Amino acid sequence: MSSLRRAAVYCGAHIGDDARFVEAAQALGRLLASRGIAVVYGGGNIGLMGALADATLEAGGEVIGVIPEALLCYEVAHEGLTERIEVDGMHARKATMAWLSDAFIALPGGFGTLDELFEATTWTQLGYHQKPVGLLNVAGYYDGLIAFLDHASSHGFITAEHREIVVARDTPQALVEVLEGSLVPRFAPHIDRP
Repeated sequence: MSSLRRAAVYCGAHIGDDARFVEAAQALGRLLASRGIAVVYGGGNIGLMGALADATLEAGGEVIGVIPEALLCYEVAHEGLTERIEVDGMHARKATMAWLSDAFIALPGGFGTLDELFEATTWTQLGYHQKPVGLLNVAGYYDGLIAFLDHASSHGFITAEHREIVVARDTPQALVEVLEGSLVPRFAPHIDRP
């Protein structure tokens, strides 16, 4: 049994252009189910969201979908979830997912995935929670983002300590293992005064 009870998984409403993205979403879902870690995600049945949810459920896992009411018709809400929570908007979705989860995982995705990822990371940086954040770097998808985070850190916009908040691994197994063993410190807000 894992030290994590629930993991928020951020991922795209599209499948992308590489079959490995879908395969990774499915493998992550099966792995989380096998470890008794419930999936908290965006509630859709399309794209990587649907692949993740279906694989988790097929493996006997628990899946909690958090979806804004305004997106029900666009994201095609998954009807077979363990639980579906409908919220007022995107801010409520992110807050609910964060509150329900012990860790955050980003699969490949677009603006929504990045928004969710960076909000969870910022909340860790500000000391709002002590939950680990991980990128599942499928087929090098996040190589550019990882390089950018290092670049921002080298220029003094992300402290070295804060840069360590976001970890990246290439496989679901490696990422979940590092998140399970992660001890995230309680950060105090850091302000450089001129």
